[in-house]
Amino acid sequence: METTSRSDQPASQLMQPTTRVLIGATLGLISAAMLILAFPPYNVWPLIFLAWPPMLLADYRVLPKRLAGLGSGIGIGGWLIVYLTMIFGLEAGTWFMQAFAVLVGFLAYSGGRGNRRFHGRTGYRWFVPFGVVNTVGIEMLRGFIPLLATHAFVGHTLHTQPWLIQPASIFGIYGLDVVIMLVGYAIGLAGLDLFDRRWRWEEIATVERRLDLRWLAATGIVAAAWVTLSLMLLAGAPKDPPTVRIGGVQHGYVRPGHMDPDTQAARLEALSGGTREAAAQGARLVVWPELGLGFDPQAESTDELLALSAETGTSILIGYGLDTEAGWRNEAVMLIPQGQFLDVYGKNYPAGEPRIVTSGRYLVYDTPLGKLAPIICNDVNYTAAVRIPARTGAQLVMVPTRMFAGVWKEMQVMAVFRAVENRVSIVLVDGAFRITMVDPYGRMVADSVTPTPSAQTVVADVPLGNPDGLYTKLGDWVGWFCLLGWIGSMVYQSADERRSKKAEGATVTG
Repeated sequence: METTSRSDQPASQLMQPTTRVLIGATLGLISAAMLILAFPPYNVWPLIFLAWPPMLLADYRVLPKRLAGLGSGIGIGGWLIVYLTMIFGLEAGTWFMQAFAVLVGFLAYSGGRGNRRFHGRTGYRWFVPFGVVNTVGIEMLRGFIPLLATHAFVGHTLHTQPWLIQPASIFGIYGLDVVIMLVGYAIGLAGLDLFDRRWRWEEIATVERRLDLRWLAATGIVAAAWVTLSLMLLAGAPKDPPTVRIGGVQHGYVRPGHMDPDTQAARLEALSGGTREAAAQGARLVVWPELGLGFDPQAESTDELLALSAETGTSILIGYGLDTEAGWRNEAVMLIPQGQFLDVYGKNYPAGEPRIVTSGRYLVYDTPLGKLAPIICNDVNYTAAVRIPARTGAQLVMVPTRMFAGVWKEMQVMAVFRAVENRVSIVLVDGAFRITMVDPYGRMVADSVTPTPSAQTVVADVPLGNPDGLYTKLGDWVGWFCLLGWIGSMVYQSADERRSKKAEGATVTG
């Protein structure tokens, strides 16, 4: 590592602090724009690999030391504010998302000076690995926070690229995130080296050429191995898997059924009509939306529903909700043509709602159609919600949903990754905006969007999965590794800071 004094540089290479701040802030905005465009609904996915280097250059070279971190604060915070607002809107109940985005941006900024000092002292040898485990480790941590879950994970940008995401069946979404961040930080390190060869605006520790070349080479090897493995796994997909003809029925109502009592008859009529339409097209399984009805189908309109299932010869997953003396119930139940209701599933991950009294377990219906598992809406944002029933043999997961604001722009992303991780198909049916059916390799079987609330029926042949992958067995092992790595990096960096201050004190005393 070599150190070059600012005074050693020609006057033409010096830059006024104000100009440096403006350039650094602009680089942060460039990163934010890249991230926004990489995510849905724009899906310019290659930008995710290039989004980090501009703000890293701002933090470690362009900005004055006292403002190091401003680039990442603007880049990450700005992206999250825009993206989460686009998805969740500005309704009173979604303030938490905007607050989270501001907090993340502030934390990225506040940690900038310490990170810059640390990597300067250590010759940037920890720049790439610490950057990767810190980012993915934080993702793992927020995966446990209600509502946040797996929203806005960097790997989600690749949901439209089945050829790139198949190793998620081994490493999960966190493994894909590791590869993306490895590329971003390796390019970022190379960018610092290139900058050092042209400009040095203050006394800094420069990046050794050999170091960034080694990281670029290692990253190239990892990326090539990932793509090769992904292509091999995709090529190994069954050519003629067993399928189930499934109908998704959307009634066109945004409000939950229990909050819209005057529409109960109309809702049931719309759902029944859609079910008959699906059956006429050969559907044997029909999925209705979350909170599609505001009553318990085993207590009200039961005869009508039994007759509908028998008449159409379809199994129907019914989503409904109601308040009772025992508490709030957001549930789904399967009705089969033989005139029987199967076990009731209670939503396990509430979203801005009270605890569901029937939550706490996962179901797998062993039916003549295959092994089918119900979950509900927000559940799909949590990796465990699909992994647990997949471990017990579920081949297809049904997800009644109720989307609001712009959530419909993102839900298909979750369906893709839960399907690939566990090699199960996902059928996601909303009440007003979207019906999505995804095969076990993340390929869209059907995806129909109604940007304004509308009724629709979608029918498709959906493959049954074979959930025997390593990820289903081991879970989020990469995420846990990165979380531990993040904690370890903070401990190491803190200890190094104390040693540095102690050494500085000894030098002054001497």
